[in-house]
Amino acid sequence: MKNSIADSVNSLPPLSQTIIDVNKVYADEESTIMDMAKAVEGDPMIIANLLKAANSPLYGFSKEIHNPAQAVSLFGMNMTRSIALSNAIRKLLSIDMQPYGITSDRFAEISELQATLLLRWYKQIDKKKAQKLYLAAFLQETGKILIASEIIEDDEGISFASELELTNNVAQVEKSYIGYTSSEVSSMIFKYWKFDSEFVDIIQYADDPANAPVEIKEYSMALNIVKAIAPINKPFSEVAINIGLKKAHDAGYNHELLEDVVDAMLDEI
Repeated sequence: MKNSIADSVNSLPPLSQTIIDVNKVYADEESTIMDMAKAVEGDPMIIANLLKAANSPLYGFSKEIHNPAQAVSLFGMNMTRSIALSNAIRKLLSIDMQPYGITSDRFAEISELQATLLLRWYKQIDKKKAQKLYLAAFLQETGKILIASEIIEDDEGISFASELELTNNVAQVEKSYIGYTSSEVSSMIFKYWKFDSEFVDIIQYADDPANAPVEIKEYSMALNIVKAIAPINKPFSEVAINIGLKKAHDAGYNHELLEDVVDAMLDEI
């Protein structure tokens, strides 16, 4: 199974020209918001997802957004890049999330919930770190797409889904079936696509932050906590929230600050 996952990663298609352009704009310190808007304007699906996100209550914009350039301006470089990358990557991969008991749309919604929770929480701790973590939170579950494909191919979807219904540790179930957690598979994907090494490492240890290198441990722990509160099988359930808040407390965070953010999001979803 491990070899099968590795083969799947190594046979992935390249990123689209739109995403290459988006990454170039983002990396260029002299680029403007209009440069970013121009980079995404040729991809209807990215534009549709930007407008959908801009009009979601999660982001709390005061009026309905119809203009793509306006959406890019409101989101800024980092969030626009994150939404574009998330959309493009899922379009590249064949998505059937049946083993996880959810649709592809619901998978996208949960990824957005994790990213939004991370951003709202960490902006109150360190805004620079929040911006760095936002994309990682948005994409950290990408590996589940390949895991679901492997589970379906091995005709283990029913048993896998049954175990997920009963667990509070999705990563443990993934590891028992394919030998990797989704974070490990995600890191393999982004390494293959030549994302920067820090981004890859932060995601790699998101299911095992205790063993992360010291320079990225905080980031991997933050992803782990967000994933615990909004897991793919029970997002924002009472049990999941309590597990995540305990992780935050044990890691030395002000868990009451996180709890306030969670409560505010519960009122919106």
